Amino acid sequence: MKVLHVDSARGWRGGQNQVLLTARGMADRGHDVVLACQAGGTLAERARATGLAVRELGFRGDLSPTAVVNLAATMRQSRPDVVQLHDPHAVSAGLLARRLAGRAAMVATRRVDFALRGPLSRRKYAACDRVIAASEAIASMLGRGGLAADRVRVVYEGVPDRTAQPGGREALRELGIPEDAPVVGNVAALTGHKDQATLLAAAAKVVARVPAARFVVVGEGELRGPLEARSRELGLERRCVFAGFRSDLDRLIPAFTVFCLSSHMEGLGTSLLDAMAFGVPVVATAAGGIPEAVVDGITGRLAPPRDPDALAAALVEALEDPARRAEWGRAGRRRYEERFTADHMVDATLAVYEELR
Repeated sequence: MKVLHVDSARGWRGGQNQVLLTARGMADRGHDVVLACQAGGTLAERARATGLAVRELGFRGDLSPTAVVNLAATMRQSRPDVVQLHDPHAVSAGLLARRLAGRAAMVATRRVDFALRGPLSRRKYAACDRVIAASEAIASMLGRGGLAADRVRVVYEGVPDRTAQPGGREALRELGIPEDAPVVGNVAALTGHKDQATLLAAAAKVVARVPAARFVVVGEGELRGPLEARSRELGLERRCVFAGFRSDLDRLIPAFTVFCLSSHMEGLGTSLLDAMAFGVPVVATAAGGIPEAVVDGITGRLAPPRDPDALAAALVEALEDPARRAEWGRAGRRRYEERFTADHMVDATLAVYEELR
């Protein structure tokens, strides 16, 4: 099959990693894959390094005539059977480019559980031949937004199965974490819906019960300054480290005692899938698609969103019970193997494409 993937983001977050995993996985299965993405962006650089064919376009929001014209030229050149549009700007550009380049099956991807913004957003997703939702929660949101159920397919996000890299405790020591301290780790962009503010409020309660506990927040975003200030206000300066963007997650995450995702909105959460893949127990909020990955009391513990008391209680439970943590980690690993591998994601996406041939 000839496949064109389109993504407009300049930076690198979980969504761009999913694009790269999908495109690379399809190429490894023998499909003819081209990736059209933001010129000068991180995705272009990383995709090209893996050997993928890359076309760099200058996306400028929803209405980007140059990007549309160049995308249409890419479509005429590559003549794809399927075009997968990985974000809202890509959906807009892809639908307009199809008018210039001729018929190709359009598959949109929705990875966030934010409501569709008005009738224009609904119409552009409805104009696609299929919409892939990264969780049942997102599919339900799309249905409430007016999309017909027969156009929507749930394909869970996935992450690669890989070996934990050595040196995790050494990396934590470099961040100022004592060797024997239990560590609660969070990996997420520092944005409002990831809600690290609730995590900090819970952390202040946790350290009152488990004084040795330390918190490591990995990620960058517009809220880093306010979150660091809030950490100081809560007296967490020596107990909570903001580690910024890290490229060594395969050694950091396995070194966490507990992984915590505190979002109040979340499509699914690929960082918690990474934790499950490494057998790290998860404490998270029951937001969006998270309960589809984390089964409360079986693979981890869930707390209501924006509830620091409940989140703190769940974290204390995990930190104080090593046997329970170990069982949650093993069960999470099994659940990951059953439905959240990158191979599952790629194969399920190709099955959606086959419906359109």
